[in-house]
Amino acid sequence: MKFSAFTASTPDWTPAEAVRILAAQGYDGVEWRVTDQDDAPVPGFWAGNRATWPLTGLEARLPSIAAITRDAGLEISGIAGYARCYERDDVARLIAATSALQAGRLRVTMPMLRTGHYRDLFAGARKDLAWAASLALDHGVTILIELHHETITSSASAALRLIEDLDPATVGVIHDLGNLIIEGYEDHRAAFEMLGPYLHHVHVKNVAWHPSPPSPEGVVTWRPDWSPLRAGQADVAAYLRLLREVGYDGWITLEDFSTAVPLEERTADNLAYLRSVLS
Repeated sequence: MKFSAFTASTPDWTPAEAVRILAAQGYDGVEWRVTDQDDAPVPGFWAGNRATWPLTGLEARLPSIAAITRDAGLEISGIAGYARCYERDDVARLIAATSALQAGRLRVTMPMLRTGHYRDLFAGARKDLAWAASLALDHGVTILIELHHETITSSASAALRLIEDLDPATVGVIHDLGNLIIEGYEDHRAAFEMLGPYLHHVHVKNVAWHPSPPSPEGVVTWRPDWSPLRAGQADVAAYLRLLREVGYDGWITLEDFSTAVPLEERTADNLAYLRSVLS
């Protein structure tokens, strides 16, 4: 297995700083976040993230992306785009960019729940993915769909139903440990076995659910929050060992959105922890 970091989780660093620090810590690659984002007075994961490449003008930045990554001695584990599958112009641009960077893998996001009737969203996404897969094939790119809460593919079963008659050489799944704690959890071994050749990529982060103070009626509600890798509800060590048992040998991308530990210490410790599990 090879290890990378998703730059959504490194908002304080510029791209040059991100690859320099990650390479020094022993990472094998970087998964670049590509989206037009809002500005923010303080860098954050989703706004003002300094390690994000904007989609606007992306084509002119491709030589810089390639050079910065290559000069640090890292590979690009994938391009994490935010274009929805139905935003075909943006998907086409991202496919071409991923091909030009020889990155191999492009995340395309699925429709959000409650933006339409589920069956309609699913049928539309199926048509969009068939189109994207055909275009990706011509560019030597694999389209990745992520198991993500509040989308039409929160679980491995839902993702497989969406793509099972598409060529796994052109469409695959990102299995995301942390997202599944929020929604979509299925037994991991069963999920890996059902996905089979569609299991192309893995994201690792952790989550814990916390209770609210009781209401005047004594009702307690619960909410999920990002947790340090070693402290959340997911058994990260067991998860990695199981991936190895089923023969997965691809990228493991770390995307820790907890903030209890400073960023540079967090990325270093997370990598050391995962390597120790697999040693």
